[in-house]
Formats: sequence, C-alpha cells, structure tokens
Amino acid sequence: MLITERMDHTIKKLRSQTANTITIGNMLFGGASLMATLNGSYSYSVLFIFIAAFLDRFDGMVARKFNQESDLGKQLDSMSDILSFGVAPAILIYQLVLSDFGFIGMVFTVLYISCGGFRLARFNISDATGYFTGLPITAAGTIITLSYFGLPILSPVVYMFLFVVCSLLMVSTFTLKKV
Repeated sequence: MLITERMDHTIKKLRSQTANTITIGNMLFGGASLMATLNGSYSYSVLFIFIAAFLDRFDGMVARKFNQESDLGKQLDSMSDILSFGVAPAILIYQLVLSDFGFIGMVFTVLYISCGGFRLARFNISDATGYFTGLPITAAGTIITLSYFGLPILSPVVYMFLFVVCSLLMVSTFTLKKV
C-alpha cells in the first residue's frame, strides 16, 4: 500500500511540472542558439530557435491538459520567449548583417529586443481573452529567424526594415485570434 501511494504522489509531482519542464527546454534551446551564434555556428543557431518554437507550442497545451496553469508558468514562459524569440534571433541577424551598419545596427537590434520585452510584459498583465494584442514575439522571432534563409538574395537594408516592422507590430494594439 505504501509503495502505490508513493508512486501516485511521484506521478502527480511529475505531471505538475511537465509544462514547466517543456518551457525550460524552450529556454535551454534559446540559450544554445545564442551560444551557437557567438561561436559562428549559425545553422545550428537557427535549428535551436526552431526547436525552441516547437517546445513553446506545446508547453501551454500540456499545462491546460493537466490543469497545471500557474502564474509561475506564465512568467517562466515569457522569460523563455524573450530569450528564444527576442534575443537569440536578434543577435543571430545582428552578427550576420546588422553589425555592418555600426551603431544604427545596434539600435535596431536593441529596439527589436525591447519591443519584444514590452509585448511580453503587456501580455502578462492583461486578462486572458481569445485574442493576442500585437504580433506575438514567437511569430516575430520566427519571421526574423526565417529571414536567415534570405541572406544570399536579400539586401542588408531589408533586415533593418524587417526589424522595425516586427518591432512596431509587436507593440501595436491590433488583435489576432488565438489558434
């Protein structure tokens, strides 16, 4: 009897942390992407951002399925998202393209990261509805990351424009239905 009670308790504890574990995986891959960028392994950086996006897609679903939504999980998800879809894609494209623009390249990179942080903070204090306000940072980060594949054909100025557009869309007040 004692063993089965202990097993039930252990399984409940594991289930209660499943979503947070997935979210931490998102954060780990965001950090790995940064490390890959800093070491010049840009293709791995892109891969790690996409793995982080995959994990981000499922952490909320798992939390809802196991009825484990929490304020901690919401905050942890935002911290993961700023790293994986704010800082990691911004530094990737900064290293490859925007650093050639000197100070203005840094300004555009920091603007993108700051707007992403603002977007996440606004999301965290808003009431849950069936809509996003502004472009979610995951979408913006995915767009920035996908632009990596345009390096051979796109002008460097396009990347500056892309950073500004994504930044403005993240802080805008238009609404998108959640999927």
